[in-house]
Amino acid sequence: MLKPKRKATPTGLGHVLLVEDDAILSLSIEAALLDAGAKSVDAVSSTSEALKALRAKQPDAVVIDVHLADSDDGWEIAELINAEGPNSARIVFSTGSPQDIPTKIAQMGAVLVKPYDLQDLVTCLKEPKHKGIFSRLRGN
Repeated sequence: MLKPKRKATPTGLGHVLLVEDDAILSLSIEAALLDAGAKSVDAVSSTSEALKALRAKQPDAVVIDVHLADSDDGWEIAELINAEGPNSARIVFSTGSPQDIPTKIAQMGAVLVKPYDLQDLVTCLKEPKHKGIFSRLRGN
């Protein structure tokens, strides 16, 4: 079971879970997110570590490398997060092969094609989260 969601600060990125198996890229992304105002960044390199991190601390945003060493469909993490409902974490996918992401999965968040400018990632995370029709009807 995931922990209750906490709200990101309006001007910051809140807590970010980074799922990236390239160690150098992971360090670069983590530094960029902290410089951009993230409260904290938990960096993990596998699907199993991501699931453990999600159980320990609910993130405000998740950056997911789609092709991980232990799984070729990192979007299973996104499916779990999305199942949490309208207040779930913002999702950004990172991939060198965007055509491999099923359309219904790609609609869960922004898709950045590697290599991408780290400022593009920060911009994606700072934009207001688009609400679905049910969230708008409920006033969430």
